Amino acid sequence: IRMRAQSDSALILAKWLQQQTGIKKVYYSGLEDHPQHALACRQQTGFGGVLAFEVDGDRDAAWRFIDATEVVSITGNLGDVKTTITHPDTTTHGRMTAEEKTKAGIRPNLIRLSVGLESVSDLQADLQRGLAAL
Repeated sequence: IRMRAQSDSALILAKWLQQQTGIKKVYYSGLEDHPQHALACRQQTGFGGVLAFEVDGDRDAAWRFIDATEVVSITGNLGDVKTTITHPDTTTHGRMTAEEKTKAGIRPNLIRLSVGLESVSDLQADLQRGLAAL
């Protein structure tokens, strides 16, 4: 039940983020433009609670976005019942070389969000604070 709720919220947020000024790209297999969407539809009953997106700008822009949020928790740990946000370039992938990060698609403006069980409207309002900081 928890994963279904998190997947549903993640899909809503991914679609919403695609429409926002300041968002360069959204990565979520539940989106029809994702390169593995058809495969995910065949293999899964949901698309999971984790999505990633790139903000317009650089590493500083990504951190301004993250620092402006209030509802989501900043962490390197994903998969909680509380929505968490992380900056892969400096946390989970921080030990990789620049070349390895480029090959893996880890850009300085990439943010990863693990959606929890909060109200989607509360999360949208919080992400809007991040967008306003760009």
